[in-house]
Amino acid sequence: MAIYRHQFLIFFASTLTVFAFLYSDGNRKPVSNGQYVALGSSFAAGIGLGPRASGSPVHCFRTTAGYPALVAQRQALRLVDMTCSGSTSAHILDGGQLLLGPQLAAVGPQARLITITTGGNDVNYIGDLMAASGGIGGLVGWFNGPMKPAADRPYNRVRENLKRIAAHVRIKAPQARVVFVSYPAIFPEHGNCAATGVSDLQARISRDVARRLADVTREAAVDANALLVDMAALSQGHDACSQSPWVNGAVPTYGTAFHPNSPGSAAMAKAVFKVLGFGQ
Repeated sequence: MAIYRHQFLIFFASTLTVFAFLYSDGNRKPVSNGQYVALGSSFAAGIGLGPRASGSPVHCFRTTAGYPALVAQRQALRLVDMTCSGSTSAHILDGGQLLLGPQLAAVGPQARLITITTGGNDVNYIGDLMAASGGIGGLVGWFNGPMKPAADRPYNRVRENLKRIAAHVRIKAPQARVVFVSYPAIFPEHGNCAATGVSDLQARISRDVARRLADVTREAAVDANALLVDMAALSQGHDACSQSPWVNGAVPTYGTAFHPNSPGSAAMAKAVFKVLGFGQ
């Protein structure tokens, strides 16, 4: 009994330590003096692509090699990077991701550029692929059962939240240029390959999810009068099955499964430069 009591005390102390760490991260007020504020999920955070961004919450897996960091370096912009792996569009608006506040809290009147990459976690796009391929989410996939049809996802909520995000930005930073950056393609327009680690049916569902997500992002950009970096279109021919992929497959040699690799992150930054007229 003494051994079990000792183990329980160690577990309890460890849990308290982790909670205190997350609480401290979540209650750290973001600065709001950035010329460039980046909002979004892991596709912007650069998960697995480089060293952790200094001062960033550990569980956000934000690195110095995501496209926002590359854009800021190239243009010598003062960046406040709020991107966080696992975040949804609701987390950008309202917070609540592991005790973190709203990503929008970092937007201030000095902002001149806001990039937004979100929606994938709202519709469980990458989570489904992780589960289906037997990766990190394999156990979750076993509990959740078969991949849900593409139609059974909250795309309308993503569209409305994107519009709400743009509206909030314009109130807080009226001089900022708002840019939606969509997700680069993971699958080719047709077919599948061994690199994805998923079945042909799962590939078809995921491709449809990606298409619908890209469509609502385009629609929201029009409705919100925002700029669009249409990576879903620009990345055709650079999927995980291609000879020059911009995203990883299920078992990458570097980076994170089903996320942008280093060339992909650089391509996203280059596309942002182009839509803003920064040149190459």
